[in-house]
Amino acid sequence: MSSEFDLVIRGGKVVDGSGSPARMADVAIRGGVIARVGDVPEKGREEIDARGRIVTPGFVDLHTHYDGQVTWEHRLQPSSTHGVTTVVTGNCGVGFAPCKPHQREILVRVMEGVEDVPEVVMTEGVPWEWETFPEYLQFLEPRRYDIDFAVQVPHSAVRVYVMGERGEQKVAATEQELRQMTDIVREAVQAGAIGVSTSQHLGHRANDGTPAPSVVAPPDEVLALARGLREADAGVFQIVTDGFYGGSDASTQMALLRNIAQTSGRPLSFTCAQKAPYVKLHDELLQLTQQAQADGLPIKAQVFPRPVGFLFGLALSFHPFRFHPSYLEIHHLPVAERAAAMRDPARKKAILSETSVNTNPAVVYLVSQYDKAFALSDPVNYEPSPDEFLQAVAKRRGVSVAEVAYDALLEHDGQGLLLNPATNFAEGNLEAVHRMLTDENTLVGLGDGGAHYGMVCDSSYPTTVLAFWTRDRAHGRVPLEWAVNRLTRNNALAVGLTDRGLLAEGMKADVNVIDYDRLQLHPPRPVFDLPAGGCRLTQAADGYTATIVNGEVTYRDGQFTGAYPGRLVRRKD
Repeated sequence: MSSEFDLVIRGGKVVDGSGSPARMADVAIRGGVIARVGDVPEKGREEIDARGRIVTPGFVDLHTHYDGQVTWEHRLQPSSTHGVTTVVTGNCGVGFAPCKPHQREILVRVMEGVEDVPEVVMTEGVPWEWETFPEYLQFLEPRRYDIDFAVQVPHSAVRVYVMGERGEQKVAATEQELRQMTDIVREAVQAGAIGVSTSQHLGHRANDGTPAPSVVAPPDEVLALARGLREADAGVFQIVTDGFYGGSDASTQMALLRNIAQTSGRPLSFTCAQKAPYVKLHDELLQLTQQAQADGLPIKAQVFPRPVGFLFGLALSFHPFRFHPSYLEIHHLPVAERAAAMRDPARKKAILSETSVNTNPAVVYLVSQYDKAFALSDPVNYEPSPDEFLQAVAKRRGVSVAEVAYDALLEHDGQGLLLNPATNFAEGNLEAVHRMLTDENTLVGLGDGGAHYGMVCDSSYPTTVLAFWTRDRAHGRVPLEWAVNRLTRNNALAVGLTDRGLLAEGMKADVNVIDYDRLQLHPPRPVFDLPAGGCRLTQAADGYTATIVNGEVTYRDGQFTGAYPGRLVRRKD
């Protein structure tokens, strides 16, 4: 019998993304789309034996920051190594278009501060072959990648483009400038942008402490962006509100969200997390979101399925002793040699006796937060018991927390990592995350791929959802079919990508074949492959047998195949 299909995935347990019960079936692919799900007696030109595996749609990550990476690179790691086949970038109001030539330094400075992308990486990596947002999309159009991506137009870039240096200051835009912002959003969405994003988050600042341009924008300016969506009659609105630094209460935040949704007439999503000391804010926001939905407003919360925090390590941006004078003497050494030097009793005693010396109080505070951290194990456990935190270990050993942290960093030839779970762990467990994750008005996201290169590695979260939340957690697990739906079809529909996230005839052939029983995460590790030799974190996982994008196998057993079937996805609704 002649081959009718390009690829047949044979004999797997199909979890199709709809939320329906899993079933045993073959999946046939032809011309980049799914041709059949069921019994496929015909041979494929290529076949994957999926016996003992689950077969799912490719995952859709709604919250990334690959805006720069897509201009200099073709692999959108770490997302693409965790079953993600589509990402949405341009979140939090930051990005690189629109931008006039003399404004580039401003946008670089903002991205460096808000998303921890080193200035030298952007200066060397971003080619700046555009000015307007449609020109940015035109630049990206012919490029190929290991996965697909869609782009949002970022508020900070729009504000600076329209207002110039005034856009960095806490001044109101004129009526003419507001009209121009509306036009830019409308034109961007009509050109294919998936939507528009903004941030009112008081923690989003440049390294010198200056708030990101969108943060200082008054509500009428945010509504000008929303009017751009209404005039385009398309697109979504993404926002980070100001509540997590005490900027406003839940009712005030929701009032703005409702106004945006009413003005735009389009779906809106906002960041929702548990953060001390406002440990009930997320519950209050979810209650108000439920009421907004009941009132017919398409508002949903984006939530993250594990703690969000900062990683400390000798090879990373920061660790507890980064600014201690006796450590600075050896900071230039390679990590293994540095770790060996730190094992010297005299140097250890000197470093532990010192305090941080740095003129930036923000980073001094940051590195002081290690007393709330725990050491990452292999495989990683993101819900450690209280006795695994450094404070508890120090008490058992009868030593200082600093000494426990010091010793933990020296593990594995200086590759030991500490995680301070600053968000989503205020009560010492993930019960709040469970409530957020299972709320019907939430979207799973906030992986931040392409950002926080030296401190955060959260884009591996799809693996956490499957391995931890459906299989390994001692209690409060969620059904596998439900989890796959939240990672695939639910997210795709939330941003209008109706052609993916579902294993059904005629749908886009983005597929994962997963050895579910072996699926697990390893600790993050630094790699130095960014422009100018910059460092970023990646995180390996076991269990991904194959990932398929547009009908082509891009990863086998976690290894890249060399295929680049991914591309820019322009909005089509």
